[in-house]
Amino acid sequence: MTPDANEPDYPGKSLGLPRSGPGSIAPLSRRIGAFATDWAAVVLLSVAFFDYAWWSTLVLFVLIQAIFVTTASGSPGHRLWGLRVVRSDGSWAGPWRPLLRAVLIAVVIPAAIWDENQRGLQDLLVDTVIIRA
Repeated sequence: MTPDANEPDYPGKSLGLPRSGPGSIAPLSRRIGAFATDWAAVVLLSVAFFDYAWWSTLVLFVLIQAIFVTTASGSPGHRLWGLRVVRSDGSWAGPWRPLLRAVLIAVVIPAAIWDENQRGLQDLLVDTVIIRA
């Protein structure tokens, strides 16, 4: 879909994404919900299998993100909240982008830096975007 030049700016316009509905930039509320869902899951797994060792939560988070974004276009939290992670052109993220993206999210700082399309630094660096499914 080609954005109309007369239309006011909105997140995702410069990427050619729709203003709302499927394929549009995911709202912050759903992103936070997806992250909280994933984090709760990895904490439960860490408590159950690793006695809540500090490293286990981060390792599990990175693994779940990398595996599920690669195979299902989104983590369990993303999918439950109706989101997908794709390349900025809408194609499959591939095998290496989800892993690098997950490591960058675990570092935290990249996720706190956003652009005008509401893409975190981790998404900018690996050319991905979180959209509504």
